[in-house]
Amino acid sequence: MKFALCPAKTWQNSQDQTLPGRDVFSHCRIVGEVAREILQRWPQALHQALFPANAHLVAASHDIGKVSPTFYLKIRKHCAAGSLPPLDNPEHDPEKEKQWGGHAGVSQLAALAMGVPTLLAEVLGQHHGFRPPVGIYQANGEVFGGPAWQAERVALVDALKEALQADWPAQVTPSQARMLAGLTSVADWIGSGPHFENPADDWRPRITQALDEAGFVPPRIRPGLSFPDMFGFSPRGIQQSLVESITGPGVYILEAPMGQGKTEAALYAAYRMLAAGQATGIYFALPTQLTSNKLYERFEPFLQAILQPDCIHRQGLLLHGMAWLMRTQMGEEGRPGGEWFQQAKRGLLAPFAVGTVDQALMAVMNVRHGFVRAFGLAGKVVILDEVHSYDLYTGTILQQLVSQLRDWGCTVIILSATLTQARREQLLQVNVARQDYPLISALPLDASAVNEIPAPPPPARQYAIQRMNDNRAALDEALLRAEAGQQVLWVENTVAEAQAIYQTLAARAAGMGVACGLLHSRFIHSQRQHNEDRWVGLFGKQGWPQRAAQGRILVGTQVLEQSLDIDADFLVSRFAPTDLLLQRLGRLWRHPDTPRVGNASAEVWLLAPDVASAIADPYTAFGPSAAVYSPYVLCRSLQSWQAITSLTLPDDIRRLLEHSYAEQAEEGDMARWQYELLNGETRQPYRRKGTQALQRLALATLATVGSTESDVNPSTRYSEQDTQDVLLLRGIRLRDDGSSELTLLDGRVCHLPVSRHCLSPREWRELSITLQAELLKLRPAGAPPASLRKRLAAFGLGNVFYLGSPEVEHAPLRVALVDGQDRVMTLDCQPVSDKHEYRYRDDLGYQRVTRKD
Repeated sequence: MKFALCPAKTWQNSQDQTLPGRDVFSHCRIVGEVAREILQRWPQALHQALFPANAHLVAASHDIGKVSPTFYLKIRKHCAAGSLPPLDNPEHDPEKEKQWGGHAGVSQLAALAMGVPTLLAEVLGQHHGFRPPVGIYQANGEVFGGPAWQAERVALVDALKEALQADWPAQVTPSQARMLAGLTSVADWIGSGPHFENPADDWRPRITQALDEAGFVPPRIRPGLSFPDMFGFSPRGIQQSLVESITGPGVYILEAPMGQGKTEAALYAAYRMLAAGQATGIYFALPTQLTSNKLYERFEPFLQAILQPDCIHRQGLLLHGMAWLMRTQMGEEGRPGGEWFQQAKRGLLAPFAVGTVDQALMAVMNVRHGFVRAFGLAGKVVILDEVHSYDLYTGTILQQLVSQLRDWGCTVIILSATLTQARREQLLQVNVARQDYPLISALPLDASAVNEIPAPPPPARQYAIQRMNDNRAALDEALLRAEAGQQVLWVENTVAEAQAIYQTLAARAAGMGVACGLLHSRFIHSQRQHNEDRWVGLFGKQGWPQRAAQGRILVGTQVLEQSLDIDADFLVSRFAPTDLLLQRLGRLWRHPDTPRVGNASAEVWLLAPDVASAIADPYTAFGPSAAVYSPYVLCRSLQSWQAITSLTLPDDIRRLLEHSYAEQAEEGDMARWQYELLNGETRQPYRRKGTQALQRLALATLATVGSTESDVNPSTRYSEQDTQDVLLLRGIRLRDDGSSELTLLDGRVCHLPVSRHCLSPREWRELSITLQAELLKLRPAGAPPASLRKRLAAFGLGNVFYLGSPEVEHAPLRVALVDGQDRVMTLDCQPVSDKHEYRYRDDLGYQRVTRKD
C-alpha cells in the first residue's frame, strides 16, 4: 500500500455519510504548516530558545504511523461500503492497536528505526497525550506490515521533508522535547479541525483563519502606561518595590500582608514585561475556583487598559463567563465533547487567563497532555497567588513547577502573606537570610544570587483574639452583632460543618432582619456562581452602598480565606493551621475606609479546644478538622496562639509562622503526633499519608518518571484527590426521534439532537456550556455511582461532554437525578448509597443526611 493512498481521517458529509477524509501526507503537511505558523507568531528570541530548528517537521511527522495495515482497516471499517479498496492481506486486526498505543506507537517506532533521536521519537508517540506501550515491538514487525510498510513510512517522511524544506533536528534537550510535544498536539488539534475536514477543500488559505479562531493572535500592548493610568491611584511602597525588582524572566517572591495590593503590583509588573517584549501573555493562578472567578472582575479592566483598541483580545478572549469557549474553535480536541473543551484546560493556551493553580501544576505532572499545559505557559508571566507553607504534597509539585517555568522562559511572580523562611528557600532553590516583613526576593535568570529587598510595611492593625470551644456562645454573638448591623464572617473547615452552622443561623435569623448566606464547593456551578456574585459583592467594596441596610452573616469554608477582597466586621473561625488563620484574618477590617456601624470592633473568635486536651487527643478535641489538617500542625499552631489575646499585623506574622512551623524535637504526646505527621496515620476514618510518603508520592507524579495518568482526576492536592464531575438533572429521557431531553434543576429543558449536523458548531458550544454550568465536583466516596460510558453516549452526552476513551467502561462524568424531595438518585431512580441519603438543595448544596432507622 503506497502512503499516498492511506487516509488519515474520516469525515461526514451533509448526508451523514462517513467517507475517507484527507490522506496521511496532506494531513501531516497541514499540521506541519500550522506548527510553523504558531511559532512564527511567537517572539523570535523565545522561539529560538525553547524549540530546536525545524520543529515544524517534528509536528508534521506525528501521524506517520497511520501508514499501517491495522489503521487502514480501522478507517475502512468505519467508512461507507466501497469507499476504500480492501488490502491484499486483510488478516490484520484493528482491535489489536491498543496493545501498542495505536498509530502514535507506530509513529514512535518508525521514527526510531529511521535513526531519529529518542526524545524526538517519543514526541511523536505521545501526541495523543500518553506514552504508548511500544517496548516489545519493532517498526519492521509483521504486525505493522513488515519492511514494505516501513519503507512507505520512510517515503512519507522524505516527502514531508521536501514539502516543508526541513530535516530532523540534530539535537534536542528534555525541555525542548516537552515544548515540541505540546506544539505537536496543539497543531494536530487545529489541523484536524473543521477548516480541514473536507479533502476537496484547498487547505492553504485556511491556516491563518484557523489559528486566529483558535486564539493564537499575538496581543498588541499599549506602551508607556503608568501605575495610576492602570489602577487610578499611586503605587504603595510595597508595590513600587516589586515593580522595580522585576528586570526580566526569573522568579520573584513578594511577601506582604493581606489587603496591600499584591495583585495590582503583580499585574503592573506583568504589563511592563509584556510592553518590553519579554513575555507572551499572563496566566494568573489562584488556589480555588471561587478566587479565580472573582479575579476576573479585576483582570478584565486591566486588559482593557493595556491592550491596543484594535487588539482582538479586548473582545472577550478572556476566560470570564466562558467567553473563550464561545469565541474560539480549537479543532478536534477542543470541540464540544472533546477532551480540551473545558474552560480550565483551554485557558492555559489563551494569551491571558485566570485559573486555578492545579492546571499549572499539571504542566510538570505525568498526566495526559501535561506537555500541552507546559507549552501554554511557556514565555508567559505566571503569577502564583496565595502560596503558603502548610501543604507539603502540593508544595513539592509547585517547587518543580517553579523550576521548570524558569527553563521555559517565564517570569514567575509568587505572592504570599504567609511563607516561612524554609518554604521561601525551597521555591527559590537558594539559601536566603533576611527575616524582614514585608520582603521581596528577586532571582532573575541572569543573577548569580538572590536579592532580598525589605519593603516598607503598611500601618499596623490590631485585632482582639478570643478562643472558645462553645458553638452556642459564638452563634449567639454572631446573631447579636448581625442584628446590630455588622457584617459577620464565619469560616468552617468542612462543608458538612458549614451547612450545619448555616442551617442553625438561618433558622434563628429569619425573624431578626438578618440575612444569611452559604459558600462552599458543593453547589452546581451556576448556583455557586450566583451565590458568590451576591455574597462576595455584598462583603466587598461594591457592596458598600448596601452595607448599612442590614446585618449579614456569611458562612463558608476555606474558599473564603484566600484571594478575596471581602471585608467583615466580625470573624468567627474554626481553628486551623497558623498560615490559614492569618489568611482568614485578612478578611477582617481589611480596608480602613470601609463603612461600618458604630459598635463594630476588629475582633476574632476562634473555635478551639484547650491546649492540654488537644495534645492528649487531637482527633476528639479538633473533631472533623483533624481529618482535614494534620493533628500535629493543629497542636503546634494552637500552642502558638494560646497566649494571644491581641494580634498586631503585619508585625506578628513572621514570628507566628516560624513559631508554628520551625522544626523542633518533641516529647510525650507531641512526639507521637509528630511521628504521625512524618509517617502517617492508619486508623479509620483519619487514614492519611505521612509527609515523607506524601513527598515521595508527589515526586512520583512528576513528568520525569512513571507512566502517564489521566488528567481528569489529577492528584494536585492530596487532600482533594480523585474528585469527580457530577451532572445533576431533574430528568433525562430518550425521545421517539432518537434525541435526548434533559430537564435541568431549575426546570429548563435542553434537547440533544441525534446528529452533529443538526446544530452549528456555535450552537453545540452554547449547549455544552449550558450543561457544564450544571456540574459539581465531589469525592468518589460521597458521589453517585460511576456511569457507564456507553449509556451516557446513548443519551448523546458525548457530543457535549468528554466521556473518556472508547475502551474505558466508566465515563469520567457521573450523572444523577434529583427528585421532588431533593433526594439524589441514580439514573435508574435508586438511592445512590445504602448507608447514607444524599440530597441537593439550592440553599445548602450537595448534602449527606444520616438515615434514621
